[in-house]
Amino acid sequence: MDDIEKLQRRLKWLPRPLWKPLEGLLFASPRLRHEMEQQFGELIEQLEPALKPYRQEFPVYSRIPSQGFPRERVLDELQRYAVRESERWSQGYASGAVYHGDAEHIAFLNQAYALHSQSNPLHADLWPSTIKLEAEIISMTAHMLGADSVPHSSGADDRICGTVTSGGTESIILAMKAYRDWGREEKGIRKAELVVPESAHAAFEKAAWYFGMKLVKVPVGRDYRADPAAMEAAITARTVALVGSAPSFPHGVIDPIASLAEIARRHGLGFHTDACLGGFILPWAERLGYDVPPFDFRLPGVTSISVDTHKYGYAAKGTSVVLYRGERLRRYQYFATSTWPGGLYFSPTLAGSRPGGLSAACWAAMLSIGEEGYLQATRRILETARLIRQGIESIPQLRVLGDPLWVIAFTSDELDIFRIMEEMAKKGWSLNGLHHPAAVHICVTLPHTLPGVAQRFLADLSAAVEEVQMHPQAKGEMAPVYGLAATLPFRGMVAELLKRYLDMLYRL
Repeated sequence: MDDIEKLQRRLKWLPRPLWKPLEGLLFASPRLRHEMEQQFGELIEQLEPALKPYRQEFPVYSRIPSQGFPRERVLDELQRYAVRESERWSQGYASGAVYHGDAEHIAFLNQAYALHSQSNPLHADLWPSTIKLEAEIISMTAHMLGADSVPHSSGADDRICGTVTSGGTESIILAMKAYRDWGREEKGIRKAELVVPESAHAAFEKAAWYFGMKLVKVPVGRDYRADPAAMEAAITARTVALVGSAPSFPHGVIDPIASLAEIARRHGLGFHTDACLGGFILPWAERLGYDVPPFDFRLPGVTSISVDTHKYGYAAKGTSVVLYRGERLRRYQYFATSTWPGGLYFSPTLAGSRPGGLSAACWAAMLSIGEEGYLQATRRILETARLIRQGIESIPQLRVLGDPLWVIAFTSDELDIFRIMEEMAKKGWSLNGLHHPAAVHICVTLPHTLPGVAQRFLADLSAAVEEVQMHPQAKGEMAPVYGLAATLPFRGMVAELLKRYLDMLYRL
């Protein structure tokens, strides 16, 4: 890491406009490229043992066996993996990741999935029940997010509608694809632009990359919320949509959606609320008396919303909902072709075939929990989050970022926050490392509300801070990787490291 650290120090004071061209020159240098690749390789080697813990304990199957194994053997191996890996998340050691976790609830969802494990929404004639379930999931979610505010007399161009997707990323990607095609067809925009706060989820960048759009990132304010004036100033003749988060993934703060949506409405643009994380918390928090600013279809400027049923909707992993103000906008999401020799082909989402069992489990979760269940779960989460936030704020070396409700980001002005995160990992905690600024967050879920979990987190955090304070020069194993990604100005080099990481994950 010495060469990289020297490079970071030397380049720290360079003006940002020089970073991109200089990065190209550096990568063009065979010597420096070789050195960087060598150090990237060393970093990956350090990470690999922790990410491949089963190599010495379980067999590796690189080919299909000549004779199939007995089902009992196969299930036994899967059971051993599941038991080993459930120890951390079931005891509340994970930030986000597992949102419900109760064994009876999981068993219930598994039953619902099993009953519809063969269904496929692509074949609506064979499984009309799956289409019925998805339509009801969409309707229930829409009414939770302000669909009742749309007059019943409204036509199809105003009525709230949507589709079920595989997750928040797909919901966001599909909405951005719809805006791109809407801009092309109705405004003649050939190179669409999206204006997003820099705290917006990476899925927006992914959508822009997939669909050839320009992503305009706007700096957030000192409170880590989107800056409406700066967002409006970034609008051009090619802009098709603005974006706000409720809340943002990094800092857990809610952008000023009302102001942003009104700006979009005045300019005749789309506005997307990313409520993937908060869509199944904020409506119930508002009913519980928390100060929740408007963010949904009650605001006339909001034209689409993404919300994850597999997070605080407590469905099985693999479902989300994307909602639109009007069927006309939703149609830009669809794909249909009439020229394929295989017949007529049409699909509402990116996937063709989809697991209907996941939709059945989602529907089952929503009906079995009900409004009262969501209210109680939200109350427990927000009360626990308040306790955790107060505990973090009581540690002098730490500082909470913004004004979060249940996704609590914190940093340190005097200690290496990534070293603190690494010390927490040694105690079993899986937390999220953040950049710009360097920070860590914990996303509070129902497992954290179990007796003693919040207290254990705060005790371990206090001990981690003390350990880093006593040994400030120690580098740790993972902390240098996070530090590199946070401070190296050349993003192409960081992206190269991340791609090597992905390559490593899929090596046997």
